[in-house]
Amino acid sequence: MAVEGLVKRFGAAEAVAGVDLTVHAGELVAILGPSGCGKTTTLRLIAGFERPDAGRIALNGVTVSDLTTFVPPERRRIGVVFQDYALFPHLNVADNVGFGVRDAKRRAEQIGPLLELVGLSDKARRRPHELSGGEQQRVAIARALAPDPAIVLLDEPFSNLDASLRGRVRAEVRDILARAGATAVFVTHDQEEALSVADRVAVMRSGSVLQFDTPTVLYEHPADRFVATFVGDADVLAGSSDGVVCETVVGRIPMIAPAPVGSVEVVLRPEHVRLRLDGSGQATVTRVEFFGHDQLVEVRLETGERVRARLRPEAEFHIGERVAVNVNTPVVVFGGLAATATM
Repeated sequence: MAVEGLVKRFGAAEAVAGVDLTVHAGELVAILGPSGCGKTTTLRLIAGFERPDAGRIALNGVTVSDLTTFVPPERRRIGVVFQDYALFPHLNVADNVGFGVRDAKRRAEQIGPLLELVGLSDKARRRPHELSGGEQQRVAIARALAPDPAIVLLDEPFSNLDASLRGRVRAEVRDILARAGATAVFVTHDQEEALSVADRVAVMRSGSVLQFDTPTVLYEHPADRFVATFVGDADVLAGSSDGVVCETVVGRIPMIAPAPVGSVEVVLRPEHVRLRLDGSGQATVTRVEFFGHDQLVEVRLETGERVRARLRPEAEFHIGERVAVNVNTPVVVFGGLAATATM
């Protein structure tokens, strides 16, 4: 799939502002961003539910939307999994899956393998209300795959699931789409969701894609401060760079690649921050969040800036204690209008 210069306006508001995306066959791509950034509108434009004001959309090399062409949704060979799944309550699982396949013979041939693919062969005669949220989602995915679409679009696919289910269901969905060899795009505002499921992630803000890359590159080499702080936990400290090392309130921090000389912003990931009890240390513990597998300890520096450290569960720090803060892992630095990612 190719999206080039996609623009959509609603009155004076530009919801999508020149988006470019290329999704390869068999790839799972996430569009990640905060509420109102244009990610759902982008998905609706790809599906054909909205007409763009400018730009081009092509599926399998065939243009389905540009200034002179607009192929309606039902002719785009697109499967859609809606946020609420949109299953037909009066139809059983098998009939829901086969609903979009018009040819009766092909429908009969498709249903069995798809139910097996999503692990619901034993629930073919059940109605949607008799299934769990995760099972309903698998039915919706099977229904989207049934017409053999060129691409599957998923709108906030995990938002309706209980927190305890999301991790397992994310893995199941990724596995189902991979085994089906499907090309898929999903939108989400959840950073963990995007990083753990997608092959590549497009980070959007104010209608534009700021960076489109693999989860590893996004996390380790963000394009700007917004991406750095939106993709994963991060705190930003003021610093001064000599081009190789940054001087900050927590000491000198190394950089792998050259960085701008002068005033800079230093991005600290919690896993790179170390704390040590020290009555004369430069920080005070202000919050401790225990998660079992690890804990997040927040400290306030003498400058008033706050930094978080992700530590092992056995580490013991208490609110009000004075601590020394140390960072010796190379960092991401932004200076002036230019940015140098150096992690």
